Amino acid sequence: MNNIKHLFINRFKTFALLSISLMFCIVLLMLRIKFTHSFFYLFLVWNLFLAAVPFAITTYLVSLPKLNKFGLLVWFCVWLLFLPNAPYIVTDLIHLQLSTAPIIWLDILIVSTFASNGLLLFYLSIFDMRTILKPYLTAKLLNCAVLFILFLSSFGVYLGRFLRYNSWEILSHPKYLITDVLNIITQPSSHKEAWIFTLLFGAFLYIGFLIFKNLFNSDKNTL
Repeated sequence: MNNIKHLFINRFKTFALLSISLMFCIVLLMLRIKFTHSFFYLFLVWNLFLAAVPFAITTYLVSLPKLNKFGLLVWFCVWLLFLPNAPYIVTDLIHLQLSTAPIIWLDILIVSTFASNGLLLFYLSIFDMRTILKPYLTAKLLNCAVLFILFLSSFGVYLGRFLRYNSWEILSHPKYLITDVLNIITQPSSHKEAWIFTLLFGAFLYIGFLIFKNLFNSDKNTL
């Protein structure tokens, strides 16, 4: 409990700004509901909640003074399972095609704000996990692991957006999920869209990571 309290004190500014940003999303959505009497984009709240799960996991893990390797492995697998939910919100931009002309500006602002928060939670969680894994991996292996995680998350987004799989379906419907994944891996010519999306979206996440990393290191150097 003291470790969590100490963590919140050290990261008060980050948590405060993040809370303000998340609340702004909700306010925008409430305004849309009031103006249009439609609950269409309410699903974004659930998507944002799922996006916060990996960040909550790494925040908890960072607060622990020590974690055994088996416990870390279990938490890492759970974290990795939920991680694609964070950048997944970017693909919710697809719903803008259903917006009507008079309020499309508000819909763009709403979805963009939710997506931005999803990416913010994603990168904050990635950096926390880097900190957690640092004692166990060399610098080269850590960089390779992060790169792998970014592209694996991209593939997870594809599975969620286009094949409509949820994170928990690896437990509820593992047979179908594993079959689809193996088909994509072993038959790339028949699943070009999956590979193209994974590579391009993964590159998008990687570029964002490099920018975030540069800003993070710049902030540390100015302290």
